[in-house]
Amino acid sequence: MVYRSKAPLRIGLAGGGTDVSPYCDLYGGAILNATISLYAYATIETLSSDEIIIEAVDRNEREAHPLLPSLPINGNLDLAKGVYNRIVKNYGDVPSGFKLTTFVDAPAGSGLGTSSTLTVAIIGAFAEWLNLPLGEYDIAHLSYDIERRELAMAGGKQDQYAATFGGVNFMEFYRDDKVIVNPLRIKSKYLLELENNLLLYFTATSRLSSTIIEAQQKNVNEKNEQSIEAMHHLKEQALMMKEALLTGKVDEIGKILDFGFRYKKQMAKGISNDKMDEVYEAALKAGASGGKISGAGGGGFMMFYCPGNTHYKVRQALGHFGGTFNRYQFTKSGLMSWTI
Repeated sequence: MVYRSKAPLRIGLAGGGTDVSPYCDLYGGAILNATISLYAYATIETLSSDEIIIEAVDRNEREAHPLLPSLPINGNLDLAKGVYNRIVKNYGDVPSGFKLTTFVDAPAGSGLGTSSTLTVAIIGAFAEWLNLPLGEYDIAHLSYDIERRELAMAGGKQDQYAATFGGVNFMEFYRDDKVIVNPLRIKSKYLLELENNLLLYFTATSRLSSTIIEAQQKNVNEKNEQSIEAMHHLKEQALMMKEALLTGKVDEIGKILDFGFRYKKQMAKGISNDKMDEVYEAALKAGASGGKISGAGGGGFMMFYCPGNTHYKVRQALGHFGGTFNRYQFTKSGLMSWTI
């Protein structure tokens, strides 16, 4: 038997970083994000032999192990092994050996939530195989718990919930891991306009998001006023974006993105750099009304809101920076799994 799953990557439209502890524990966080037609995939094939094979085909990584209740966490394929270890811990031994194969449509460190989305997809494949009684909140929280606590990977909470729920969501984050996902009923014409005007640009660089996030966490712990005030403004940005999308004020989206871009850079060092600032200013000069760095920053994807037909000029203006543009569509569905 073959058990498959896929979960969508996301773009954060507003509030990025306010889902990271300890900020959200102390002040409450708010984020608005949307899933797009780039995915993380996981496939489990049962084996007749008592072995576990894990393969990330996009990263050219592979490991084979005996069928044991716990696999070693050693820096290679740790997300897959961490999920397996937790599944066995919570639900008991799996019924047979298996091969787990994964693939992601975007590189790690791209700012689209690849690691968390992959974790959600792997959990989805195991839940499909073992018929586990897991709802959406259960899967998202389990993914967060595995990544942040058991594997000690720095990061926030939005990616796991976006990948699991899918669609356009306004999310609230509080102390004690309390998360509330509010799906937004946005008119299709407003989403189509956003999709038409929002360019997704890959800078052709990836970064280790954990170092930037750790700096952000340190600033909150040390009560850095500039950093905390910037996060307050980003939480305000999420509310501004929510209102603009629901009421159809699409012409304001670029300004709202620019508002967040200016404050996000104040959260921690390394979020932006000279090249990214140069790319951003070139996009504005060519007609974009605003934009943002996706994810923690430091590299990966950037987004630009190009009203009217200015996205053609923006494409031309950014052509010599060496990056690429990714086509995408917004998606309504989150994690999906099926059996063959």
